[in-house]
Amino acid sequence: MKHDLNLKTQVKQILKVVQELAPGRSVELRIPPYAAIECVGGNTHRRGTPPNVVEMSAETLLNLLDNPVKWQQYCDLGCISASGTNSNLGDLFAEVSKLMNSEGGSEYGK
Repeated sequence: MKHDLNLKTQVKQILKVVQELAPGRSVELRIPPYAAIECVGGNTHRRGTPPNVVEMSAETLLNLLDNPVKWQQYCDLGCISASGTNSNLGDLFAEVSKLMNSEGGSEYGK
């Protein structure tokens, strides 16, 4: 149970940074069962399933944070499901990784 709480905390911290770097509502980023957010500027959806959805496990999210250049590889392997024209978040995760792994990243729990 403690592992789940720790993992949930890490996921929420990462997603908070994602929202800070890419505010908006055009992409829904899902990390089941821990959290889902809307991010990235552009067309906003209001009802139903958004046109741009990215979903991955918490473990994949943490691995992506450590090695964001593997975005496409994780997509190809099925570890990341990304649909829609705005669903390529590879560059965004490179920025998230850089920020969270920098010296100042300790405020985010890394």
